Amino acid sequence: MPKFERLLLRPPIEPMETRPAARIPEGDGWSYEPKWDGFRCIAFRDGSDVELQSKSGETLTRYFPEIVDALQGAAAKQFVIDGELLVATGDGSDFDALLQRIHPAESRVRRLAKETPASYVVFDLLVEGRTAFFERALHARRERLEPFVRRNFEGSQTLRVSPATADVALAKRWLAGSVARLDGVIAKRDVAYGFGSRDAAVKIKRNYTADCVVGGFRKGNGGAVASLLLGLYDDEGLLHHVGFIGSMSAAERTRAADLLGPIVEPPGFTGTAPGGPSRWRRGEASEWFPVRPQIVVEVAFDHVTGHRFRHAARLLRWRPDKAPRLCSMEQLLKPTGS
Repeated sequence: MPKFERLLLRPPIEPMETRPAARIPEGDGWSYEPKWDGFRCIAFRDGSDVELQSKSGETLTRYFPEIVDALQGAAAKQFVIDGELLVATGDGSDFDALLQRIHPAESRVRRLAKETPASYVVFDLLVEGRTAFFERALHARRERLEPFVRRNFEGSQTLRVSPATADVALAKRWLAGSVARLDGVIAKRDVAYGFGSRDAAVKIKRNYTADCVVGGFRKGNGGAVASLLLGLYDDEGLLHHVGFIGSMSAAERTRAADLLGPIVEPPGFTGTAPGGPSRWRRGEASEWFPVRPQIVVEVAFDHVTGHRFRHAARLLRWRPDKAPRLCSMEQLLKPTGS
């Protein structure tokens, strides 16, 4: 018999999606969960067979043997659950360590499973045995999820249930930063599981702010300032490239040119922007101009990976009142909410 033939859901499936929202929705029929910074993962078990499926439908099974072992240790022999893979830290999760787990070498996969073990935070029960919970409303699925996890994973450090609440005040505290390095909040409607749909849930992302030194700028094809390179100082006083601002208004571009043009150093220098070619287009668009570390900007960002902003930062304001030397890497470890 083919793998997973007896399951009511067989991999791959389209997981329920979210659409972005600016604020937490309120009213009857909403519940709230933390938004975790990890890999979305649908877990299937049918007897001895286990499959970990990514959000895009690809297999994650070989990269997380500790998760497979935990799922195979459950008393339930047939189930499908939805959740997030994380590498937990003392104040949240380490996305960079999670990325390192995706490696082609089996020996490295096994070593990292011991050195940086992952955990699986479960937030939905889709199938148990011959029961199709995905057809039921969210509150009915959650009522069965928590006892399902207790029965099968009691005392496990590998698998746990994600918190959920109907209390919008608590959800707002999550978003405001009462949970360190939380990625945001997911608000879900009390409806059946929406395969591939964005109508049943919204995401409200948590943003962070930092004061950064402008280390250089890049010009666009028309000669205007296109983006700013951002830096932060480490404990040794060295300035490190941590990201860039990629979107500015015409007025901000003009202001950037006025502030930065006179402090290009050395005068006339151009080069290839730091950070690798994946962040900058080839050819003329990659040309950048380093400047003396005199200008500070406050920026908003959402993720940090390896002491770098994972996405382009957003310019909030110029900070002529801030000394560049006070722009430290510590802000990435203990960011303040915007």
